[in-house]
Amino acid sequence: MAVVTEAPPPLTSTSPDKPPRRRGRWTPYWLLLPGILWLVVFFALPMIYQASTSVQTGSLEEGYKVTWHFATYWDALSEYWPQFLRSVLYAAAATVLCLLLGYPLAYLIAFRAGRWRNLIMILVIAPFFTSFLIRTLAWKTILADGGPVVATLNALHVLDVTSWLGWTSGDRVLATPLAVVCGLTYNFLPFMILPLYTSLERIDGRLHEAAGDLYARPFTTFRKVTFPLSTPGVVSGTLLTFIPAAGDYVNADLLGSTDTRMVGNVIQTQFLRVLDYPTAAALSFILMAAILFMVTFYIRRSGTEDLV
Repeated sequence: MAVVTEAPPPLTSTSPDKPPRRRGRWTPYWLLLPGILWLVVFFALPMIYQASTSVQTGSLEEGYKVTWHFATYWDALSEYWPQFLRSVLYAAAATVLCLLLGYPLAYLIAFRAGRWRNLIMILVIAPFFTSFLIRTLAWKTILADGGPVVATLNALHVLDVTSWLGWTSGDRVLATPLAVVCGLTYNFLPFMILPLYTSLERIDGRLHEAAGDLYARPFTTFRKVTFPLSTPGVVSGTLLTFIPAAGDYVNADLLGSTDTRMVGNVIQTQFLRVLDYPTAAALSFILMAAILFMVTFYIRRSGTEDLV
C-alpha cells in the first residue's frame, strides 16, 4: 500500500535585493531626538542669534539692525588684543601647573593609593560641592596681604623672583597675574586629575612587570610605557582645563585688577555695562574661533585621537 504524505508548503522566496525588515530600526533615532532638540534650542539657535548680533549696527535706544557690518570684528580685535593674549597666557600657565600637579596625584591614585583610593578621589572632587564663586573668594583670604602664604613666599624670596618676572607687585600677591593663575589652577585642577586617572587606570599592570623583567629602570618604564599610554588622558585633561580657563572672567575679576583683565571680563562688560551687543558678540566669536583653531592644531600635533 502506498502511503500518501502531505507535501510541505512551498518556501517563500525572498529577493536578495530586499533585506529582511528589522523591527525597531528607528528606535536609536528616537532616543537621540531629545538630545538633538536640546542642542538645537540651547546651542544652535543662540549661536545663530549671536552671529546676527555681531553684524548689526545701531544703539539700544534706536534699536539694532542687521547691516552686515563685519568691521566690528576687526575693531574689537584691534582694540582688545592685549586681553586676548593675556587670556591665552594665563590659561596656558594654569594648564601647565594643573598638569604638573595633577599627574603625580593621578598616578598615586591609580597605582599606589590602595584602600585610600576612594577617599582621595572624594577629596579631589570635594571642591565641586561648593560654589565656584565661593571657592574663588576663598583665595582672597589665602593670598591676603600679611597672611601666612604671602609671608612664607616673602621669606623664601619667591616674591622677588615673581616681581622680576612681572607676575607679582612687590610684596603683594592679590591683584596680580600670579593670583589669577592660582585661582584658575585651583578651580580647574579636578578637570585635569580625573581624565588622567581614568587613562592611567586602564594601563595593564603586566606591562610594568614586563618592563621590569627587561631590566628597565622606573624612570625608563615611566618614559617608555606609562606616559605614552596615558597620552589620551593628558590631551583630554589639558583641553578640559585650557578651554574654560581661556574664557573665564570670575578669577580675573575677584583676584586680579584692571591690569589683569581677560577677554571674558571684556565680554561681560560689553554685554552688561556698556550694552554694546555687536562688539560683545564679535568678541565671543573671535574667542571661539581662536580656541577652536588652537584645539584642532593641538589634537593633530598630539598624535592621538583616543580621548577619555
